[in-house]
Amino acid sequence: MIIRQFLLWTQHESAGRRAEAASSLARAYLYANLDAAARWEAKTAITALLDDPSPLVRRALAEACANAAEAPRTLVVALAQDQAEIAGLVLARSPVLSDADLVDCAAVGDESGRIAIANRPTLSPMLCGALSEIAGATALRALAANPGAQITRNSLMRIVDRHGDDAALREALLARADLPVDVRQAVTARLASTLSAFVTGCGWLSAERSERVTREARERTTLGLAEGSDRTDLARLVAYLRQAGQLTPGLILRAMLSGRMAFTEAALTDLSGLAAARVAGLLHDPRGSGMAALYRRAGLPPALEPAFAAAMSAWHEEATGLRESGTAGLSRRMIERAVTACERLPFAEAHAIVALLNRFDAEAAREEARGLARALASEAAVDAVLETIPAALMESYRQDRPRLAA
Repeated sequence: MIIRQFLLWTQHESAGRRAEAASSLARAYLYANLDAAARWEAKTAITALLDDPSPLVRRALAEACANAAEAPRTLVVALAQDQAEIAGLVLARSPVLSDADLVDCAAVGDESGRIAIANRPTLSPMLCGALSEIAGATALRALAANPGAQITRNSLMRIVDRHGDDAALREALLARADLPVDVRQAVTARLASTLSAFVTGCGWLSAERSERVTREARERTTLGLAEGSDRTDLARLVAYLRQAGQLTPGLILRAMLSGRMAFTEAALTDLSGLAAARVAGLLHDPRGSGMAALYRRAGLPPALEPAFAAAMSAWHEEATGLRESGTAGLSRRMIERAVTACERLPFAEAHAIVALLNRFDAEAAREEARGLARALASEAAVDAVLETIPAALMESYRQDRPRLAA
């Protein structure tokens, strides 16, 4: 009798009253202890309400069924195909919808539906892959910011390829704790390209100078990302750089001159095709013959070989080896040795290499100056604080210090 009373209410001329009846009927089906006959009547009734011309009624059904695992599948699938504000309720929450249902809704629906899907508490790798192929930047921002989204490396790369120019999306991707190092490199590369295009478009730098500044900034960032990475991550990063055309001799030389031997080994391993242990042995051969053989096997430019050899010679002259620092800072001593080695080459071969090394030296000098300036500023701040302390108080402290120490 109760179910049939609800059915009478669903025939009311007021859409608001019909929506109330639809909500009550759906909740009775989901949560009331109904017998089999009453349950069948309720299910039939709420399914029939999908034909109600008022969106208020269908929205009431969606709100009642959005979180319910026992909601009729046919009802939920139909609601997921409804207008955006109704479909979004079940797309974002319903446990009834399968990955296949959600992929289909993402493919044929609008961006608001894709945003709702991207905000679900958990998303499988397959569903994330589908969104990475068809969703717009707004939905992908929601996906990237969702900690429950199991996004694979390939899907992340696809997101960067399609919408890497979106600043908010890049920020959301970089905030992910599980972002692979090669994807992080791809994101920063897109950022560098965007900034380069902006600077060039404003006329602040020529295209050639902007390209050089961008490349050198990207190389510094690359070495920073490589810092602390394990061998597997380094290999993946190097493979990406090679595929993207960014594994240049200049980057490898920068890594060597910065003392980044782990990255250097990974790069030469990828280029030479030799085993990592074999590359390490050749690279660190103190006689230098192993380095020469490895250099040629890697297919690097002959003109740069003296610079590489001199850098490694400077490395080996250290009793314990140059330890990797916390930053990707260039070693001016190693640069000086490389410049000296290249100055003996014919001018036609040496001028571009020496110019590159001189830019490295200028960069290292500026970094040294920044560090010294920070240290001097810190000392000045301490001195300023000490000057504010009354002399009598300082004298009292000096007299009490032996007693306090005891």
